[in-house]
Amino acid sequence: MNLERIDAKMLAKMFLAGAGRLESRKEYINDLNVFPVPDGDTGTNMTMTILSAASEVNAIEDPDLKSLSKAISTGSLRGARGNSGVILSQLLRGFSRTIADADTLDVPLVADAFGKAVETAYKAVMKPKEGTILTVAREVSEKAREMADKTDDFVVFGEEVIKTADETLQKTPELLSVLKEAGVVDSGGQGLLEFLSGCYDVVLGKEIDYAATVTAPASPRPVKISAQTEEEIKFGYCTEFIIVLNRPLTDDEITDFKKFLNGIGDSIVFVPDDEIVKIHVHTNDPGDAIQKALGFGSLSKIKIDNMREEHQERLFKDSLKLAAQQKEEEDAKKDEPPKDFGFVTVCAGDGLKTIFEDLGADYVISGGQTMNPSTDDITRAAESVNAKTVFVLPNNKNIILAANQAADLIEDKKIIVVPTTNVPQGITALVNFVPDMSAEENLEHMNEGRQFIKTAEVTYAVRDTTIEGVEIKENDFMAIGDNGLLAAEGDIKTAVSVAFDKLLDEDSEIISIYYGEDVTEEAAQEILEIAEEKGPDCDVELYSGGQPVYSYFISVE
Repeated sequence: MNLERIDAKMLAKMFLAGAGRLESRKEYINDLNVFPVPDGDTGTNMTMTILSAASEVNAIEDPDLKSLSKAISTGSLRGARGNSGVILSQLLRGFSRTIADADTLDVPLVADAFGKAVETAYKAVMKPKEGTILTVAREVSEKAREMADKTDDFVVFGEEVIKTADETLQKTPELLSVLKEAGVVDSGGQGLLEFLSGCYDVVLGKEIDYAATVTAPASPRPVKISAQTEEEIKFGYCTEFIIVLNRPLTDDEITDFKKFLNGIGDSIVFVPDDEIVKIHVHTNDPGDAIQKALGFGSLSKIKIDNMREEHQERLFKDSLKLAAQQKEEEDAKKDEPPKDFGFVTVCAGDGLKTIFEDLGADYVISGGQTMNPSTDDITRAAESVNAKTVFVLPNNKNIILAANQAADLIEDKKIIVVPTTNVPQGITALVNFVPDMSAEENLEHMNEGRQFIKTAEVTYAVRDTTIEGVEIKENDFMAIGDNGLLAAEGDIKTAVSVAFDKLLDEDSEIISIYYGEDVTEEAAQEILEIAEEKGPDCDVELYSGGQPVYSYFISVE
């Protein structure tokens, strides 16, 4: 068998076959996650990225290379999820741009396209690491260039490319120590190998089932954050304002003010600085909070919302009327002058959504550990906010690249990605936002704020492994910190206790605990007691986050 030319129809079949093979292997790829947590999602992210492109490829009735290239590039770019998905989209983008003006493909052109693909992907990553999908892609590109000088036959060319991809993948544990310790190859590299293998199956003339690639899964729309149910609304008025201080507050005055706010309400945010204090409280007596504040200076940015009244209004509207109203409001906002600043954030869990809303978030994208939103999700959310500058808080290190990619796609407003890597960092960044500062000053201030907190995420292990010299057994509870594993224990309270020992020091002042959807309030109270015992001089705050997969998010500042 000899194949020297590939036309658009054959390339479309190859792409769909590669997507189908990747989709069929996604759970295996997910299981290669270094940390054995139940949210390993590299396979899912790569699959959803490529299926987004596959749906656009399927929509072309009679493709040429230009239309096919556009479908692959645009579809994967907007559908990109997670770091692995974004890198895959950039590989496809570089490849597609190189072949777009050709009539058919030959081996030298494909080799050139592989080279451009790698160049484009490396540019998208701030600090490329060896032992990842990038390494596999680069080695494949180099082999492709070598083979272009030896053969015109895609069968021979493809065999050597696939062999090189597999050999490089097997070497990734030697290039990245965390892979070697965990006993796995790089999951992104495995995904790339599966895709290329599916493409090569078509070159060999194998019959491939493309059914899996016909329709891309629907992306979750950004949703407006909902209010609490009326039964949960103990304090009816969401009250927030800024005190422009006559003088800096003393430590005793700060303690007294916090105690006062705790006495009249809950959901308290109290952020003092030398010149201002930012306050948020749910209370039945907003006048008391304002009167107390006036003793220290003048007030600005006062906002009081009747949460019970808002809830009653929602009860009288069915979903269709509400949808119509929201559309009318969105249309009206287009005619309103844009505000200076807006916020898009990502989280999972009703409690966390409410917290972000209280802190000023305009839209929350439902997602995070178990579902990374796509570039398109983030783009649409940011475009929905009527503001000159929109801050995007990814709250997950695996969403930052997609957020940056979304920022590049939006031209009619300024998009600033605050590189928050978890939910507590996102909350801290919003708390540190100051309306009177410029966008650049706020970015610096928000980044500074999140540098002063230490965090832990508590979940369970889905397999036996070794991380950082620690043996982890399936179903052990792990506390994962900002820089790696903090604890792995058979009992969740012990794991949290060990984590507190490592997070707390003499400078610690505030401990915040956000408990997940599978944690009872009683169990959360036991964790709160551990925190109070470990940090007797700290203010300890407990919130119902409602997040899946992770029992607790913990921050110490």
